[in-house]
Amino acid sequence: MGSVRKASAWLGLVEDNDERYYGDDYAEYADTGDAWVTDPRVRVAASESVQEEQSRRIATVSPSCFRDARGIGELFRDGVPVIVNLTALDSPDAKRVVDFCAGLTFGLKGSIERVAARVFLLSPAHTDVVNAEPAGRAQDGFYNQS
Repeated sequence: MGSVRKASAWLGLVEDNDERYYGDDYAEYADTGDAWVTDPRVRVAASESVQEEQSRRIATVSPSCFRDARGIGELFRDGVPVIVNLTALDSPDAKRVVDFCAGLTFGLKGSIERVAARVFLLSPAHTDVVNAEPAGRAQDGFYNQS
């Protein structure tokens, strides 16, 4: 495995499917419950429970400069939906942050959605966003007095 591939696997951008992890030598570590687990199949099961726990979290970020985009990326990479409020940024930096967010969601197979003026929702791949009108609000308004 090349160094670029190893770095990509370490960052979680590609799957680490190196054959050396599938041997019987590593099976003993899978059942011990130790923090040091070398079997990627065990790591996947653990990450699914972490994703389930993180699916109950939503982060709101109001960056003050483009450097704050890293925090957005780290939260989103961990599977946390992020609401990005760009009202405090000037226009060029806001455009850079939106471009960063668009690339982030594309790379991690998520979605980006505009919620309001200069407010965006970044949703990871495992998150469903429902856009629907409430049931009782069809045509008559909230309070129908007639």
